[in-house]
Amino acid sequence: MPFQKIEQERIADTVIDQIEGLILRGILRPGERLPSERDLSERLGVSRPSLREAISNLQEKGLLESRASAGIFVGDIFGSAFSEPLIELFSTHQDALFDYIAFRRDLESIAAERAATMGTHTDIMVIEAIFEKMLALDGTNSAAQDAALDAEFHMAIIEASHNIFMLHMMRSMFEVLKRGIYYNREIMFERRATRSTILGQHRAILSAIKAHDPKAARQAVVDHLSFVETCMVETRRAEENETTAKLRYQNEIAK
Repeated sequence: MPFQKIEQERIADTVIDQIEGLILRGILRPGERLPSERDLSERLGVSRPSLREAISNLQEKGLLESRASAGIFVGDIFGSAFSEPLIELFSTHQDALFDYIAFRRDLESIAAERAATMGTHTDIMVIEAIFEKMLALDGTNSAAQDAALDAEFHMAIIEASHNIFMLHMMRSMFEVLKRGIYYNREIMFERRATRSTILGQHRAILSAIKAHDPKAARQAVVDHLSFVETCMVETRRAEENETTAKLRYQNEIAK
């Protein structure tokens, strides 16, 4: 008969499964510090020896890492999808930037559609809280902070899509995402009206997700990133025109 004896699962294995699940779902993030051994054992309701056994196993797998005099942290298991030289290349070459925007438009429009369908009330609260922080920066000159919040806003939508592969793929590209947004904003925000337009576009994305309207959420993301692309094209054209004008001026004063 094809039956096997059922063995009781060890407590350490249960702890391992729970921590792995939290990492897999993106709740525990790379670099995040775990509670102290005493605190964590109390939260989990397990003995400290069982907890130590679980943590040791997760360290062997590379999911957790111990830092001297600091504690236990989630390991940098995602790293970056691209090497540092390639990231720098992306950030300085316009052709790569436009492909990057197109890639984001395709992926994030799907994420927004899923978020409108599958996002929970708490997911929406997170997105809304980040948007409120963006509004609070209106009128300030804080491009770096604005860029960080913009990245958080878009990542929160991807998290609300509840697709593990999409989440971790975008997490691994986070450095490109942050630099891309900063580069776009640094150029585009030279015009005050542009920031107001982008805030309005983010509001439209949030509203569609709150209304659980997947079609509108997807279109709102497409409209937003298409606007970003148009701004970059116009900026590139203006820069080329200025370069030509300077050459003409230099030639004129040399006569």
